[in-house]
Amino acid sequence: MTRIRVDDLHKGWMKDSRYRREYEALEEEFSLVAALIEARTRAGLTQEQVAQRMKTTQAVIARLEGGGSKPSTRTLERFAEATGSRLRITFEPEGAQRQTANLQAGDTTT
Repeated sequence: MTRIRVDDLHKGWMKDSRYRREYEALEEEFSLVAALIEARTRAGLTQEQVAQRMKTTQAVIARLEGGGSKPSTRTLERFAEATGSRLRITFEPEGAQRQTANLQAGDTTT
């Protein structure tokens, strides 16, 4: 049985303009999710510990990290504070190469 790597599938699928368009449309959402998870793991915290610091529940943190909601700036600030991070929000021109996530937990400029 031949194994196919997900990366190889993705490379092939990216040749399809419809797939590429949909994938790129989700890039910002994935970037935010990745930044949230990275901030929490860098702080060495569980979802439960972050939830306690934010005075909320673990389920809320799971939804944030799952990309199931669009958090407010205030929620992102609270998450950053709970993880010992600073929130940085940037604006980039349309079509610019994205080298970093648009929304990052790590630095600050608001």
